[in-house]
Amino acid sequence: MSDARHVSLELPFETRTWKLENGLVVTLMPRPELHQTYAMFATRYGSIDRAFRTGGKAHEMPDGIAHFLEHKMFEDPEMDVFARFAAHGASVDAYTTFDHTAYYFSGTGEIAKHVGTLLDFVQSIHLTDENVEKEKGIIAQEIHMVNDHPDRRGYMELLKAMYHEHPVRIDIAGTVESVQAITKEQLLLCYHTFYHPSNMVLVIAGGFDADEIARVIEENQAKKSFGKPPAIERLYAEEPSAPARSRHWVHFPVQQPRLLMGWKEANGASGSNLIEQDTAMTILLDALFGPTSAFYQSLLDDGLIDKGFSAGYQLANTFGYTLVGGNTPHPDVLAERIQSHLAHVREHGIDETAFERARKKIVGRVLMSLDQNAFLVRNWVTYFVRGAEAFAFADVIAVLQTMTLERANARLREHLRDDNMVVSAVVPS
Repeated sequence: MSDARHVSLELPFETRTWKLENGLVVTLMPRPELHQTYAMFATRYGSIDRAFRTGGKAHEMPDGIAHFLEHKMFEDPEMDVFARFAAHGASVDAYTTFDHTAYYFSGTGEIAKHVGTLLDFVQSIHLTDENVEKEKGIIAQEIHMVNDHPDRRGYMELLKAMYHEHPVRIDIAGTVESVQAITKEQLLLCYHTFYHPSNMVLVIAGGFDADEIARVIEENQAKKSFGKPPAIERLYAEEPSAPARSRHWVHFPVQQPRLLMGWKEANGASGSNLIEQDTAMTILLDALFGPTSAFYQSLLDDGLIDKGFSAGYQLANTFGYTLVGGNTPHPDVLAERIQSHLAHVREHGIDETAFERARKKIVGRVLMSLDQNAFLVRNWVTYFVRGAEAFAFADVIAVLQTMTLERANARLREHLRDDNMVVSAVVPS
């Protein structure tokens, strides 16, 4: 098979990216033919950023503080943020991940007004000792609910087995105890450190006038003063390359066991390297475990999995891992089948037909997703905060079109090994 492929993609929309004087990066993807607009204002600040140095001083924060701060950003004595967006036909929400926090809205009209509101509520903070204490009870309830969910519990238990020290092993919301330890002063320090415009990105895609929105953003930011960008050094303990443990069984009140197998990356990645590695793994996992693979069908035929069985890959600047699994009546048998399958493919290589089918499938999936504003914005933000500051969707398509069977086999052998594998299961108590 020839690995030379023609790479050509003309995106169905223009992309404007520029940096404001205060350091904020703005990306606009105007699409006049679409009615809906999706906008996201995000900061490179997530749950793993619990220890950092700024101004020559080191700080260690309680687990869950980034998520706690996300909750408090909606606290505004002068307006109900949710009602403000809803009054003009839009919805607003937010989320916190391991490495970033994002605030977003979707709407079909008055986009300039919504953009101004998004910038204003995220770029102001209203904390009191009383409202901080009140939030602790709300988040504690959320933590209890998450801990009672078997899928989430299984996922976090696997990460705890995989990582010795890296804070990715800690739930994004923290623990009830760590949340109780959060203070107003700590929240303010984290806000002023990580919510400076120079650490943030604003991305908007949809049916709007780009010139108008650009003017609204620049005028909004020109009226505000943020001071000098803080120099941030993020502090992480040294993480061994091997997993903390290779096997971890958790007893939980479930009717059917759930198996999760994980493979730990030795390092994270950044920028174009991250895009290439992430893309290679997406194709590889679909070829090995996707619903159209022969292996998936054999597991289904033997009653070892249901249609919820899946495989996924997560890669960031300081960590990375593959997860494979789902519900199964026999977790040990399923684990053995997966290990045997990988051993065979490592020795003989990925089937060429399966690889090409997976590659073309992923290309098609991405091309179809270019019509979804939420997909455009979320992916742009995720890659941007992980170092791909010159990111373009054409780059992803180019990597997909030029990905070779040899590269996929190399990725398989360097990553999906027995010595960096964890086998974990949630089983009935």
